[in-house]
Order: sequence, then structure tokens, then C-alpha cells
Amino acid sequence: MALDLLEFNSHVSLSNPLPQFVPGSVCLRCDVCCRFPESDSFLRPYFTRGEIGAAVARGLSPALFIDPAGSQIALVKDVESDGYLCPAFDPATSHCGIYEQRPLDCHLYPLALMWSADGSQIELGWDTKCPFMREAVPGEIRRHAEQVQALLQQEATLRVLADNPRLIGRFQEDVIVLASLPEVTGRLRLHQVDLPPDSRLRPLRLEDAPRMKAALERSECLDHEALAAYAFVYHYIWTTTLPYWWMERDGVFFLFAHSPDGWFMPLPPLGARLFEESVEEGLADLHRWNHGSPVSRIENVTDRQKARLTGSRLHWSGKSPDYLYRAGSLAQLAGDAYKAQRALCNRVERTASVALRPYRAADRPACRDLFHRWVSQKQSGQLDAMGQFLLEDAEAAHELVWELGDRQGLAGTVACVQDRVMGYTFGYQLASETFAVLVEVADRSVPGLAQYLFRETCRVARHGGAEYINAMDDAGLPGLRAAKLAYHPVAAIESWIVSPLQP
Repeated sequence: MALDLLEFNSHVSLSNPLPQFVPGSVCLRCDVCCRFPESDSFLRPYFTRGEIGAAVARGLSPALFIDPAGSQIALVKDVESDGYLCPAFDPATSHCGIYEQRPLDCHLYPLALMWSADGSQIELGWDTKCPFMREAVPGEIRRHAEQVQALLQQEATLRVLADNPRLIGRFQEDVIVLASLPEVTGRLRLHQVDLPPDSRLRPLRLEDAPRMKAALERSECLDHEALAAYAFVYHYIWTTTLPYWWMERDGVFFLFAHSPDGWFMPLPPLGARLFEESVEEGLADLHRWNHGSPVSRIENVTDRQKARLTGSRLHWSGKSPDYLYRAGSLAQLAGDAYKAQRALCNRVERTASVALRPYRAADRPACRDLFHRWVSQKQSGQLDAMGQFLLEDAEAAHELVWELGDRQGLAGTVACVQDRVMGYTFGYQLASETFAVLVEVADRSVPGLAQYLFRETCRVARHGGAEYINAMDDAGLPGLRAAKLAYHPVAAIESWIVSPLQP
């Protein structure tokens, strides 16, 4: 390889990219790069917000990036094999359609950024999956790596890495470590106080939805009495308030969250492996990360799962149950049992002239204004400390709901009075027979609007084939509990919190 390919100077930056280390003639013959065995391969290139914009400007579809703020690119099926391709790659010519605008992740390759095996440091290594790297002279590799280190230590690059921590891959045994990167590690620790205690942990992102959904389906918990928590979106909307992380081990999906007082699991392990072993493994992780603190726990354990753990030395505490209703009953509100709700719905139909329609992205500002009015209305009434706490955390979650719109299986509806948004609701198909209501907000200045919006949501769900409505739990709020009981649930779906017995 000609050494002039390695010419490098102190002015190299993200706008003046790295020279190509592997000769182009080698790349054109390679059958490794830009090809992947699975559609959700963790090796897919990551694009920052700016790199997504540049790629879209070169012709790639925005739909290939599940999060416009930064994400791995979605792959496309390779019609010539069982694998998948980067959509910017043309297998007929072995050329990249956005080569001049390729992301930093691709610029670096066949060098790779990854966490060390113990998760304490970020390291730079060379990837032996690249055929050329197995043949290249080690001295040349090390000189190139030194030049890459110079780029990584520049302030502009440190800012990019701090803003996009998913550019740092997980530890790979076939990547040979060339150097540790204390400047990069320090910058990420400065910007991200809660770095994962295990290098296998990955932050929960939209692009992880298919993986988690597949694990949920394997869990065999998605019958008509499924807990509302057994859905990706249920957890994703809280990721701006509570950091969520995940890992997979031996076909089991582990979901973790980090609260101010320590780590816990918001769901039991999901997978086909022996459930008792997976629970023991998850609790062992929590015990280690929390240094023995009693905060270690697994939430949303079902009755069926609890029965499988009865012989274990565990402490059990009950959570507020999910409320399950027959969709037909809530759609009709027939009989004396629903007299009060039916009267309020009739009042709305007589006096308010409410128009319902699907949520659109353009409704986001109006929904935000409504949310703030609704919060003020609730705060002016009787609201205990727990209710106030939940309201304070709710806005960021609702912002993510509005941003998602109709993605991730969300179904959103807005209620307009004289063309003004006065209510909205979002839900999702939890199981084949069950629709779950995720959020519902109605302006309290329109009496009965909340009841009317809920009834219409149930009618639409019933028309779509739902036999049951899951209205989630009551969060321990007496007023909310009374409101849910007033609709006469057919079941209160119990759930449990399990933690190790303290010595």
C-alpha cells in the first residue's frame, strides 16, 4: 500500500475526513463490508443528525433512520443472498452511493471504537473481520491508528462522540485493541453521568423496537390479560426521564433502568431459557451494580411468572393492577351500570359539537398547549404529592408520544371543538385481542369530554377487532382508582415486584 495514503496533518477534522487506509482495489473485491447477516446487526453504521441530513440530501430515504437525531441505518434485503445490505451500497459495482458524505463510523473502519471488556474505558482497535487487516503490516496499522487518535482528541470530534455515544460499539473479541482513549472516555463520563456498568448494555432507542418486540412475543405473556408494560412504547416514552438500557445473553432479552437511587429491571427477562435461571442472573447483575443496595428489583412480574418462582428465596410486593374491560361494554355504555358516563357523553353530543380525527404531526403544538392547560386545571383542584410528581414527569413522555405519532403501532386521536384541539388520546394493540390506552388528555372546561373521548376510543378499538381494553394501572392514586372502577373492569390484572431477600 502506498504510504501517501497515510499522509495526515493536524488540520484533519470531520469536514476534512480521514484518507482511506485500505486501498480501493481491495475494497472493490471485498465481500464483507456493507453486508450484514441480520437485519438488526449491531455492526450497522451509525449516522449523527448532520450525517443523516447529508445522506438524505444525496438521495437516501429519511425512513431509513428511525431517529432523526442520530441512529443506525436500516438495512435492506440482499436479493442475491440470505443477508442484508446497507441501502447506500450497490452490490453490482461495490460502490457506495454516498461515499463523499459517508459517516464518521465508516470513515474510521477498519478501525473501531468500542468499550473495553470491563466497560471502564473506550478503546481503539482494528477489526480482523476486514480481510485486508489480516494481511496488513502492523506498523502501518499503528501509524494510521495514531493519526486517528489525533482526530479523536480534537474538540470537535469529542463533542460529536459525547452527543452520539452509540458511535462507541460494544466489546468485540475479534477487534484487536491498539490504544485506550482516556480523553474520549473522560468526555463521555462528563456528559453522561450514568455510563453503563457493563459494556454489553445498550441504551434503549427506537431502532431497538423490533428486537424487543420479538423478545416480548417469545415471552408468551401477550394474551388478552397481558400487562400494559409488555410493550416497547410503554417504556420508550419514559427514556428522556429515566435512562433505559438492554442487553441480550443466550437468547434472553434483559431490560434495565437507572433511577436516582439505583438500577432495576422494569420487566422480567424475556426469552425461552429457563425463567428461574434468567431471573437469578438479572438479580445478580442488579446486586453487583447497586453494591448490594435493597433497591434491586424486577417489576411487572405476572401471576404466571410468580408461580414459577415460588421456591426461590425472594421478597414479593404487589403493584397497582392493570384494569381490563370488555371493549363492547365500553363502546355501548348500556344499562344502569354506565348511567353516569352515558349521561356525560350525551351532554357532549348535545352541546360541544366535538369532531374526532386521527392525530397529525401538525397537531403537536396544539397538543402541547392543551397539555399545559390540562396540567393547570389538575393543579387547581385536589392533587396529592404523588399526583403532582407524576405530572412533573409526564410532559417529556407526552412529547415523545407526539413525536412518534403513528409510528411503533401507536394510534392517536384528537378531539376538536370549533377547530381547536381540546382532547387527545394514544394507544396501541397490546395483544391480538387487547387494545391498551397509553395516554388521554381532555380539557376540563368541556364537561364529559374525557368520558366521550374514552368511549369513542373503545368504539374504534372494538371496530378494529379488540375484545378487551387495558386502561393500565391507577399509579396508586385514589381518585384514578375510583374512576377506573366506575367503568366496571372484568379483571384487575395483578402484577408483582420481586427482590432478593435481605440478610
